[in-house]
Amino acid sequence: MAFIDETKIKVKAGDGGDGVVRWLHTKETELGGPSGGDGGRGGDVYAKALRDVHLLSRYRAKKEAAAENGKDGQAKNLFGANGKDLELLLPVGSVITNIESGVKFSLNKEGERILLLSGGFGGRGNRSFKSSRNQSPDTATPGKPGQEATFFIEVELIAHIGLIGLPNAGKTSLLNELTSAHGKIGDYPFTTLEPSLGEMYGYIIADIPGLVEGAAAGKGLGHKFLRHIKRTKMLVHVISLENNDVLEAYQTIRKEIEQYDPELLKKKELVLLTKTDLKNDTEVKEAKKKLKKITSTIYAVSLLKDEDIKFLEKLLLKELSA
Repeated sequence: MAFIDETKIKVKAGDGGDGVVRWLHTKETELGGPSGGDGGRGGDVYAKALRDVHLLSRYRAKKEAAAENGKDGQAKNLFGANGKDLELLLPVGSVITNIESGVKFSLNKEGERILLLSGGFGGRGNRSFKSSRNQSPDTATPGKPGQEATFFIEVELIAHIGLIGLPNAGKTSLLNELTSAHGKIGDYPFTTLEPSLGEMYGYIIADIPGLVEGAAAGKGLGHKFLRHIKRTKMLVHVISLENNDVLEAYQTIRKEIEQYDPELLKKKELVLLTKTDLKNDTEVKEAKKKLKKITSTIYAVSLLKDEDIKFLEKLLLKELSA
């Protein structure tokens, strides 16, 4: 399932309703004095956090949203109804930036609700202007406009396992085998342009788009998706045995992660050699031997073998529960 990690949306709080000029008319009193009510308040705009990483997809096509305007005042001193609030439902971990002001809001907990924009106050009806000096005011004021702004929303992915590696390492194929995801597969770099997600026995696995040397400086797809690694419990570093030097492939990715944020290197990591069906047993052992110089958690699998997939499932479940 494609994951939308950022979007831009223009949002407006509701305008306040207008106050009105009205006069009280009854059988007993034809001119009973002012009775125009105040306008209702415009609806506010809130952001609410839910534990659903796909929520941003609903705003992919919808670029504008608004809270409801307040209703105008009425006769007989009746106030106008307040406008309904607008609630933007966003994934936990969203960072919301007001592009005009630069103010940022973060949603860190499920159910958290933050006020983004305030609705306008309702205008005053002529009843509110009545005083001892002015018994018959014919003045009313319009409602105030609600606040409006354009927000940039980005999500730092929250997943249990992040699949990392060079382009065409086999991450998407691995995700498809372990979960019900249907990620796009191809024999060219950057098949995955957005993180894809899948679920394995209740655990979320994220296929992080392939990184290249220089990604931390913006090369290739850039470091746009490196931030997702922050929000994963563990990493599975996927290395294809198509690489002539598996150690160099491993170090390339680790170097980019370190340049982006050295703290990320402290995450639990498993190294997974894929496409073992392309090599003989001696070549696979030699590749593992090279990597064991710097890491001990190395496994080799063929995604064409059911027994290898079952082994990997058990391994990952064990590591996640540790």
